[in-house]
Amino acid sequence: MSEFSNVTVVKKANVYSEGKVTSRTVLFADGSKKTLGIMLPGEYEFNTAEKEIMEILAGELEVLLPGAQAWQPVKGGESFEVPAKAKFSLRVRTLTDYCCSFIA
Repeated sequence: MSEFSNVTVVKKANVYSEGKVTSRTVLFADGSKKTLGIMLPGEYEFNTAEKEIMEILAGELEVLLPGAQAWQPVKGGESFEVPAKAKFSLRVRTLTDYCCSFIA
């Protein structure tokens, strides 16, 4: 899906890591939520409240998922899933465009 129809976009940006990671929240009529964002190269750690699916639209990174021993490479066109109430780490190699879907 390259675009979303009939949605509400929250104007206020979500800003993390001193502005190196930003996103905007997109709300759907069915109550679901996604964020669309950009990550600059760097290393980041995030915590989840809900289960998340991170779709990488463009760029390259490595992810260390909860319980994993090894970093997993991820590039544009690929995705990964993070469980609810978990911590995960990213090593962003190039400017990365992403879509995060929150799964209730």
